[in-house]
Amino acid sequence: MLQQILRAPALKAVLSQVLAFPLMLGLVYLLARAGLGMTMLSVASLQGVLAALISWRAGLARWWWVIALLFAPALLAASALDLPPGLFLLVFIFLLSLYWSTFRTQVPFYPSGPAVWQEVAQLIADRPGVRLIDIGSGLGGLVLDLARRRPDGQFAGIELAPLPWLASRMRARLAASGARFIRGDYADLDFARYDVVFAYLSPAAMAALWLQAEKQMLPGSILLSYEFRIAARAPDKTIAATERGPLLYVWCF
Repeated sequence: MLQQILRAPALKAVLSQVLAFPLMLGLVYLLARAGLGMTMLSVASLQGVLAALISWRAGLARWWWVIALLFAPALLAASALDLPPGLFLLVFIFLLSLYWSTFRTQVPFYPSGPAVWQEVAQLIADRPGVRLIDIGSGLGGLVLDLARRRPDGQFAGIELAPLPWLASRMRARLAASGARFIRGDYADLDFARYDVVFAYLSPAAMAALWLQAEKQMLPGSILLSYEFRIAARAPDKTIAATERGPLLYVWCF
């Protein structure tokens, strides 16, 4: 667990800001000695540029570079708006409940869409009583849709973040759906209990997902991954759910 946290991109992003700060102070001091004064926005922008460069050198994904670049200017802009402190707390609580342990799992909130649900429904059309689980089920759209289409099947979703999990539970109750939603980590599941495992995770999670699937999934079962491939094995089938969108990858066991 500790090693996972230390390798987490979020921690590296924080460290990039920490390391950039003394460098920024040094450059501001040198510029001031040279008679070049800087505005607060210029200082914040310099901090962002340095943090982005450190993030790049640390091997973080490109979207972390953007976050590093904009963090200090955004903080300055927020302080200039003179917003009530309670608002920042509410935003923090909302984001925490939405993304929860993304810093550890490296799986942000990625919702799929109706086009993908349709393709999954077609893939399981010839499987009576199918048992399917959506790992990282978010707001539960896929699971609810399949449960509506296929009352003979058993459809479940597992989600670690509290807010999406709660929303999916409420949606299932309001729709009187047979879909089941679990709050937890899919790494603790036994994939042998399911005929189909659907994943819309992130590139960082795919290697561990494949190790778990290869160890646990039974002959005849299938693993589906939307957008993200598994490097260890080529997919048995590739489906274009939309004309220009990501692909749906299928691995058969």
